[in-house]
Amino acid sequence: MRVVAFGYQTWGVRTLQALLDLGHEVPLAVTHPASEQSYKAIWSESVEDLARDRDIPVHLTERIDNDTVDLVKRAEPDVIVVNSWYTWMPPELYQLPPHGTLNMHDSLLPKFTGFSPVLWALISGESEFGLTIHRMDEGLDTGDILVQHSLPIGPAATGTELVLRGMDLIPGALEEALTALESGTPVWRPQNKADRTYFHKRSERDSLVDWHWRAEDLERFVRALSDPYPRAFAYYRGERIEIVQARISEARYGGTPGRVIVQEGGGVVVCGPDAIRGGNHGLVITRVRTADGFERDGNEFFLRGGHVTSQA
Repeated sequence: MRVVAFGYQTWGVRTLQALLDLGHEVPLAVTHPASEQSYKAIWSESVEDLARDRDIPVHLTERIDNDTVDLVKRAEPDVIVVNSWYTWMPPELYQLPPHGTLNMHDSLLPKFTGFSPVLWALISGESEFGLTIHRMDEGLDTGDILVQHSLPIGPAATGTELVLRGMDLIPGALEEALTALESGTPVWRPQNKADRTYFHKRSERDSLVDWHWRAEDLERFVRALSDPYPRAFAYYRGERIEIVQARISEARYGGTPGRVIVQEGGGVVVCGPDAIRGGNHGLVITRVRTADGFERDGNEFFLRGGHVTSQA
């Protein structure tokens, strides 16, 4: 098949490479210009570099304009495949190929539409996540589903590990989807709108710890926000700290949310909305990163006691 690939960073690279490995003709690759977002450095593989290395014409653009539409028309694709494209695509473009446009979204739609679905799935306590290939329509991640593959979320998984595992699903899912289109046997499954959940784009504020959460929720929160994503952070004695590693305490504690007790080999932060009754586990912070970039063991860093707070 002739496939025009829209994509960006490592997700786009994995998709373009899969198309080539599967033997499809790619007459055009469309990607965004290189980003300066340092926290995504490990995801910043270049679609442009891969395409030029394979002698594939490249169109660089921040958003779709008339030039983009004209180039795609001239490429005469059978289908457009999109993975990690950050701006709106007009109907005249996604409806252009005979087979329309396939979008790849790293969640089990209709749950976790929107942004950072893998991180939100882990934070939310989901037992599984995955990859969905669906037909693009006028909504955001709302089109009919063609292929969906799932993976379990393990008890010690980090957000970064899950993102990498999700990327490994791309070649198999893409092969299944394009084979179905080529053979004329695609089975489209409409999404149940009643089951749809939407999560907004994450900002710095979304990494701030709320000590009224249960320890179980906070422990997942810390694992979800693993490097290179902005770490879970809080304040201790006026200093901003990042929580690098943490676990749930074995004992149960009472007191004030955010109060530090040096026990169990780390700084135990009493948390939970019902902490005064002494029935909650605490979050044992075992590793922190301070503003100077150095990491320290929690049992040493919190020797002075006091409180970890959500504001300086």
